[in-house]
Amino acid sequence: MSKILDYVDERLSLGELRAFAAKKKVPLHRYSYWYYWGGISLFCFICQVVTGIMLLIYFKPGPEAYDSVRQITYDIHFGWLIRSAHNWSATIFLISVLIHMFSVFFMKAYRRPREFGWWSGILLLLLGLTFGFSGYLLPMDELSYFATKIGLATPEALPVLGKTIANLLRGGLEVSDVTVQRFFALHVVILPLLYLPLLGLHLWLVQKHGNAVPPSEEEKPEQERKSIPFFPNFLAKDLGMWLMTLNAIAIMASLFPPQLGKMGDPLSPAPVGIHPEWYFMSQFATLKVIGKLVPGFLGEAAGMTLFALGLILWVLIPFYDVKTKGGLVAKRATYFGIFVVTVLVLTTILGYVLA
Repeated sequence: MSKILDYVDERLSLGELRAFAAKKKVPLHRYSYWYYWGGISLFCFICQVVTGIMLLIYFKPGPEAYDSVRQITYDIHFGWLIRSAHNWSATIFLISVLIHMFSVFFMKAYRRPREFGWWSGILLLLLGLTFGFSGYLLPMDELSYFATKIGLATPEALPVLGKTIANLLRGGLEVSDVTVQRFFALHVVILPLLYLPLLGLHLWLVQKHGNAVPPSEEEKPEQERKSIPFFPNFLAKDLGMWLMTLNAIAIMASLFPPQLGKMGDPLSPAPVGIHPEWYFMSQFATLKVIGKLVPGFLGEAAGMTLFALGLILWVLIPFYDVKTKGGLVAKRATYFGIFVVTVLVLTTILGYVLA
C-alpha cells in the first residue's frame, strides 16, 4: 500500500494537498455554524448532478417530453423517487445558497480581499435560479407550462430587447415543444458549462482567503481567537451535515413526491391560482402590486428597474462598505441587508396570498 501511495504521490503531488489540509484552520466562534451552508449547497448540487444524469436516461425533450416524464413517474422502477429527489435537492439547494449568501453578507465576508468570492457567489446564485427556471418546464404538464408562460412575460417587459429575448427563449411567440428543447439544452449543457468553472473558481477563492470572521471576532486580539483544524475536525462535522441533508432530501422525496398534472395545452385556460415557483414569488408579487398601482408597460418597466437597482446595490456592496471595524457605513450596510431579507420574505408571502 505504501508503494502504491508513493507512486501516486510522485505523479499527483498528493503530499502538498495533505500538507495544506493539515495547516488549514477554520475559525471557531458563536457564528461558526453558518460555515456549513456552503458545504450543504455543494452537496445538494452533487445530488442534482447524480439524479439529473439518472433522469437523462429516460427523458426525451420535445414532443415526447410529457410522456417520458409520465413513464419515469409511473412506469420506471423508483423513477418517481429519483425525480422527487432531483426536485427536493433543487429546493434545498436554493434555500441553502440563499442562507449562505445572507450569512456571508452579515459577516461582512465580502470585504477586501474577498470581493471576487462575493461576486462569484452572486453569479452562482443567479445561475442556480436559471437552473430552476429552465428545469421547471421540462415535464410540460399544465402547471409547468403556464408557470413558464408567466415567467417568460418578465423578460418580455424589458425595454428594447425584451421581446427579442423572450422569443429567443421560447423559440417563437408561444411556449411549445421547441421551448422544451431549448430549455433542455440550457439546463443540461449550457448552464453546467458556465456553472462548473465558476464553482471551481469560487471554491478556490474560499481556500485561498480562508473563512471570514464576523466584525465582533475581528476586534479581538489574534491570540484570543479560536480555531479548529479543517482536517479532520471541521471536515467530519461538514460530512455530518451532508448526511443530515441527505436524510432531509430522502424524507421529503419519499413523503412529498411531485405530481404530474395534465399535459400543458395552449388552447385551454390557465388553472386558477397559477404562479411561479417560490424562488420567483417575490418578484411575481412585486410586479403584480406595481402593475395595479401603475397599469400597463410603465408599471412593468418600473418593476424591472426596481429589481435591477436592488441587484446592483447588492452586488456592489464591497465598494461602499469598505471599513474593517464597525462605523456608520457598516451599520447602514447591515440595515440594508435586514431590509432586503424582510422585503423578500414579506413579498413572497404576499405572492401566495395574491395567487
